[in-house]
Amino acid sequence: MGRVTLGLAVGVAVVACAVAGVVVGRRVRSRRKWGRVVGVLRELEESCETTVGRLRQVVDAMAVEMHAGLASEGGSKLKMLLTFVDHLPTGSEVGTYYALDLGGTNFRVLRVQLGGRLSSILSKDVELQPIPQHLMRSTSEDLFDFIASTLKQFIEKEENGSKFSSLRTRELGFTFSFPVKQMSLCSGILLKWTKGFAIEDMVGKEVVECLRAGLTRNGLDMQVAVLVNDTVGTLALGHYHDADTVAAVIIGTGTNASYLERADAIIKCQGLLTTSGGMVVNMEWGNFWSSHLPRTPYDIDLDAESPNPNDQGFEKMISGMYLGDIVRRVILRMSQESDIFGPVSSSLLEPFILHTPFVAKMHEDDSSDLQEVARILKEKLEISEVPLKVRKLVVRICDVVTRRAARLAAAGIVGILKKIGRDGTGGISSVRGRSDIKMRRTVVAIEGALYTGYTMFREYLHEALNDILGEEIAQHVILRATEDGSGIGAALLAASHSSYSVDSVQLI
Repeated sequence: MGRVTLGLAVGVAVVACAVAGVVVGRRVRSRRKWGRVVGVLRELEESCETTVGRLRQVVDAMAVEMHAGLASEGGSKLKMLLTFVDHLPTGSEVGTYYALDLGGTNFRVLRVQLGGRLSSILSKDVELQPIPQHLMRSTSEDLFDFIASTLKQFIEKEENGSKFSSLRTRELGFTFSFPVKQMSLCSGILLKWTKGFAIEDMVGKEVVECLRAGLTRNGLDMQVAVLVNDTVGTLALGHYHDADTVAAVIIGTGTNASYLERADAIIKCQGLLTTSGGMVVNMEWGNFWSSHLPRTPYDIDLDAESPNPNDQGFEKMISGMYLGDIVRRVILRMSQESDIFGPVSSSLLEPFILHTPFVAKMHEDDSSDLQEVARILKEKLEISEVPLKVRKLVVRICDVVTRRAARLAAAGIVGILKKIGRDGTGGISSVRGRSDIKMRRTVVAIEGALYTGYTMFREYLHEALNDILGEEIAQHVILRATEDGSGIGAALLAASHSSYSVDSVQLI
């Protein structure tokens, strides 16, 4: 019996050792897999690093590119387009004005009644109207007949007893957020369509003339006072409420900025005279590029596979259109390095399936077990049964990508301030840190869901602004969220550039 017992004991020991070996082997392999994934995260963190020194290099590069874009056509990645808006609303405007806002598959019609003093908007009416799909590929006449007829119906619903004088032609501002070469305050030529539009007969045509023809065909006697894009409208609304507003930034699905520049600084347009001495410039800053931008392999791949490679480089690093796909690409890389997310799903391979609002929800998930992260991974990327430590990893990816975007956006804003001497250094050629510069109160109007609806993005942007400028200077810079600037701002600009006042922009 003793030998049998001994044999059994030895057998059990052998089995136990074998089991232990399997367990240890699995742990070692698991640690290796996890190590590979952590390595991918560390590479991401290092390549997305935005130190204060690096951000200041981006600031300087932005200011230099702005200078070059104002000096000559094609002199910079920044187009620095003239808008012919030579002065902004002051709050003293009186009357009822209209606006059309066309920037995508929906357009809006607005009516704004202005009360004059104290920046008083007495009332505003807004109507959102989807554009039928077939009209996006039809003819310019069909599109503008539809827009004009919708405007006509909107006007006919005016309340009885309106104080609007029938003796005065109604005036409107037209926000048209497509690539346009502006020729004057109220004229511009369409360069190309984007956002799903493909109306061939309109490319190369004067935009406002197409609108005026539609108004005439529909029996509307209206004066188109201004043609603007959404950043200019946002700047107008910001300035209407606060005269210290000197720039506007859109940070949403896309991104752009405009600001008030001195007329004599616009070298490429010599002979430009304005009674105010200034003009709003549309930067088209989404196309900004610098070797100082912290670009990753994920950015390179995204750009190469996009419909517009080597274009809109800054936008692809900071705007809502792209952040979700950068996060998806990082998760895909980790899935290819390890099986911690399970088999690679078909959804994970699909570009742009993970929208940035879902990134925000995962990033800001404050539940103890990150249930929102688990839900989004399962529903959007077909990744289920993810352990808590892997969910935490996903949150970290969202944090790294979002933090980089917000800090770069802040550097862009400070670049504008540097160009116009509002960053505490006195201008583009000044030495940083001068103590003899008196800082003026400076307001930047900001619009777009990425800023207004994504708390962590907004906090990181504000943090970076303080880091770059220093607290002493940053306290004089106010970032102010606006709402519906692209529409209301166009109506305000129609009021401030009314045809009943003398046009003050001249080219000699």
